[in-house]
Amino acid sequence: MPSRLLLATTASLALAPLAGAQESRRLPTCDEIDPPYWGETTNGYHVIYCWGQKLYDPVLVYGDRTVWQPGSVATLDEDVIATVNADHPAQILNELPGVNVQMNSGQEHLIALRSPVLTGGAGQGSFLILQNGVPTRSPAFGNVNSLFEIHHEVAETIEIVRGPGSAKYGSNAVHGLINVILGSPQTGTYADARLSGSTLNRYKADITGNLDDTARVSLSLQDDAGWRDFTGVEQQKLSAQYAFNVAGWDGLAFISASNLNQETGGFIEGYKAYRDDDIVTQNPNPEAYRDAQWVMGAVRLSREIGPGELTLTPFYRWQEMEFAQHFLPNGGIEENGHDAFGLQSKYEFAASDAVMLRIGADADIASGWLKETQLEPFGFFPGDRRFPVGVHYDYTVDTTVLALWSEAEWAVSDELSILAGLRGETHDYDYKTDVPPGPNGRFLVPANREDSFDLLTPKLGAIWAPGDGSISYYANYSRGERAPQASDLYRLQSQQGIAEAEVETMDSFEIGLRGTALGGDMFFDIAAYSAEKENFFFRDSDGLNVTDGSTRHTGVEAQANWLVNEAFTISGTASYAEHTYTFDRIVAAGSEVIRDGNEVDTAPNWLGDIRLTWHPTERFEASLSADYIGEYYVDPGNTQTYPGHTSTHARASYAFTETLEGFVIIRNLFDVNYADRADLAFGNNRYFPGEPMNATFGVRKRFN
Repeated sequence: MPSRLLLATTASLALAPLAGAQESRRLPTCDEIDPPYWGETTNGYHVIYCWGQKLYDPVLVYGDRTVWQPGSVATLDEDVIATVNADHPAQILNELPGVNVQMNSGQEHLIALRSPVLTGGAGQGSFLILQNGVPTRSPAFGNVNSLFEIHHEVAETIEIVRGPGSAKYGSNAVHGLINVILGSPQTGTYADARLSGSTLNRYKADITGNLDDTARVSLSLQDDAGWRDFTGVEQQKLSAQYAFNVAGWDGLAFISASNLNQETGGFIEGYKAYRDDDIVTQNPNPEAYRDAQWVMGAVRLSREIGPGELTLTPFYRWQEMEFAQHFLPNGGIEENGHDAFGLQSKYEFAASDAVMLRIGADADIASGWLKETQLEPFGFFPGDRRFPVGVHYDYTVDTTVLALWSEAEWAVSDELSILAGLRGETHDYDYKTDVPPGPNGRFLVPANREDSFDLLTPKLGAIWAPGDGSISYYANYSRGERAPQASDLYRLQSQQGIAEAEVETMDSFEIGLRGTALGGDMFFDIAAYSAEKENFFFRDSDGLNVTDGSTRHTGVEAQANWLVNEAFTISGTASYAEHTYTFDRIVAAGSEVIRDGNEVDTAPNWLGDIRLTWHPTERFEASLSADYIGEYYVDPGNTQTYPGHTSTHARASYAFTETLEGFVIIRNLFDVNYADRADLAFGNNRYFPGEPMNATFGVRKRFN
């Protein structure tokens, strides 16, 4: 096997591609590379990237990261995405450090990126989700289940930035961002198909057709009977990309659409109920459901103008969703939606041999709506009138978001580079209600109003790569901010005042090192961070909104990928974090007490993943992996805990020919009883149980 200049990030997990992929060959030196960006996948490893005569860390030139980007970025390439064949985005994203996506019911989920698992407005607005670099939602209309809209099944790359994003991205990249990058049209005409079925009666098909360098279309279908009672899922996703050149502009048009119809399983209740084999298959809320549709299209246009390159990306998005609020004791139906159009722009040029400048302006103009209706009477005691039957909220919000940003990369020397960025945004909200304003039991409807928020997010970082550049050290400061979600401002409760939600701000500092060891056969990345967040808006375990919380987040993350020999690889990640409240809250007798120093609920200290991969021949590969979730508190008051769990998985594949491969995936290999999510709410222990042991069998086929 040829010597490797630099192994991929552990995100690539050393999983081999289909037989017939590129064969090993001598890798060029940096001064042989033209253009300066270069990379290939060889024997399952994504290798070497150069800048001039200097070797630096692996990068992706189309995502958040640039050649000089400091900070923590992890990527998953298309070979890994295809091999993992995730039924749910959590199954692939949780293999990266600092990531903890909790699977709930069906395609529902909650996200943690270098953070606790967040719900409500915090879960909607603290993470920026993008497809091909375009946000999948307008800033004020987030979705805690935002990952079921993206087409991760056929992505070319999934990029995750932990901590606040760069100046290119704005509101909602507080704790990080997830960027799903679809493959652009490739040379050749072919079709790829991946078909699978599982012992849980879950059937999937992912089909991609490529027409030379012009067009690419992908379709993903899933039909899942559900392993719990009344929890079937049907989902369809379609994406298309078209490359063109017109009037001197290089263009790539893309469109994605998804449709989800699921019967939703509710929480099972009772202390450690997830350990009971009979209870875990039950669905206490057989009436629960979720129907969601989403469409987004954009055109990326770029051309050389003057000394640099101008990129314009106009876009449009639309979504609607209806679901039963099974997670609230009073139930109810929520309907929501929004549509938006906007523009991203960037001009990049070299100010000198050592300085690269980027400036940009973005706009997002949206109109959203929400309606909540309670159909059945509910009360905790006779005469309880806090939850009236009828419409609780019915409003529309028109939003305008305008932003200016700039970023500079300065190569101080061959060994030291500095990146600085600054972004300013303004968010204007125009709210109108179709139900009478004022209190309605526990619910408070604001009168028509307008609100405005200003955001300013700086970033400053440095990378030092001494000697041969095999190890680089970095330091990074960044601020993440988010304007309130529309639901934070206008979906109030009787205990709240009007317009109490403010701009949420998090200042983050991190240091790290990454590079190669053992003669280039090991890649590693280690980072330590500390962050302070103000104006934290969340819902406590009594269902009451907290508008002025504050938290501290500190931790260490590590990943490594060791090529032991040509046939055996060990990959792993480990994260230790402490997420704590930094304020006191005692509001009334019987309410939840939060003390300064309490751990934030659903925030395990330890996360880990390890994978052993055996690739003895070009045709056969097998791997064994284990995921670890540590103990965590299930309520902000820190009164009860979930003990954590370890789940183990096995995969194997065999290439019968250069174009046909069969595979098997066994998840939860030892049939462990665990909870994907545990919480304490309204005085009850609640759980979403994890799937039992199950096997998926499938084939991959290329048609030329």
